[in-house]
Amino acid sequence: METRSSKRKRLLQAQSESHTAIDRITHLPDAVLHQILLLLPIKTIAQTSVLSKRWRLLWSSFPDLDFTTLNPHCMSCYYFDSCGGRSSVSPNPNTLDCISQTLAAHQRGSDIRVLRFRAHLGFSRLNGLIRSAIRHNVQDLDIDVCTDDYFNLPRCVVMSESLKALSLKFRPPGFRLPPSMVMRGGFQSLQTLSLSHMVFYKKHYLLDLFAGSAFPVLRKLTLDSCRGIKFLDVGCRVLQDLTVENCFQLHGLTVSGPRLERLRVVSCFESSSEKSWVKIIAPRLRVMHWEHNAITETSCLENLASMEEAFIGFFALDEDTRAEKYKSVSNILSGLSHAHCLTLQSQCIQVFLSFQAFILRIF
Repeated sequence: METRSSKRKRLLQAQSESHTAIDRITHLPDAVLHQILLLLPIKTIAQTSVLSKRWRLLWSSFPDLDFTTLNPHCMSCYYFDSCGGRSSVSPNPNTLDCISQTLAAHQRGSDIRVLRFRAHLGFSRLNGLIRSAIRHNVQDLDIDVCTDDYFNLPRCVVMSESLKALSLKFRPPGFRLPPSMVMRGGFQSLQTLSLSHMVFYKKHYLLDLFAGSAFPVLRKLTLDSCRGIKFLDVGCRVLQDLTVENCFQLHGLTVSGPRLERLRVVSCFESSSEKSWVKIIAPRLRVMHWEHNAITETSCLENLASMEEAFIGFFALDEDTRAEKYKSVSNILSGLSHAHCLTLQSQCIQVFLSFQAFILRIF
């Protein structure tokens, strides 16, 4: 017959085993737990570090640091000291302090897969953050900042062998890229590049940056609101997706992409330009969006036999009624003759009808 003491011992043991069995999540591999934490805002992820030593280690090795989810006006930040000691809590720190402390305490040997942040900061602070990210072999670097002075992009970014995606959005005054020799020998692993609000004035060596052998594995390129670009030549060998948007000062565009599949050109070219031109040679191009662009003086679209979908729209002024402009529109439409689906904006149709009337008047 079971005694009261042995029964109590048995129940306590069963209860202990039951509690132990319930806590299965802590015993999952780090990679699995990192994937679960990825679903949470970074502030919440940092707060899990107070749970136990295991969770502190998970936070100090977390590879996806998206600080854009932080509220700069009211936030708390959890971080570790450089010696790997217990977690510290800063009640209402500055966003930049939060980022700096997190990077400084990131576990040695743990690479950073993603780093994203938005801030208004000085030259030295930004330079330190970027260099720290590169030392941790960052793969995806997304920066949206405003600086008090021109920012010189560190050469370590260009020469990084781990960087696969780079997004730079700088508010005025903008940023400067390294010399041409550095640029042409760098970005050997970069697959995605997005440049916003970049200033190309007095940087003629950058105009053919995407035309030669640079960016050997670049697949997606976005240029948005870049000033000073008058002539752009894009011919990256493996480029598949190209977007050029809000580059109003653009006069000439050449796109020669043997693997290009998607092209988007929006709000580009000056309507007053007398020698504007566009030339597109892309045998694999499937989707083309040509929206709200001034009519160029000449247009040439060649070898677009793979075209599936095209959306065409222009903005035209009274002075755009020259024969050259009509012919340019006609060349664009003729180049898209293989498209399975062709959508024309209303003003584009009006320009085309005006062109037909112009031809009838001649003959």
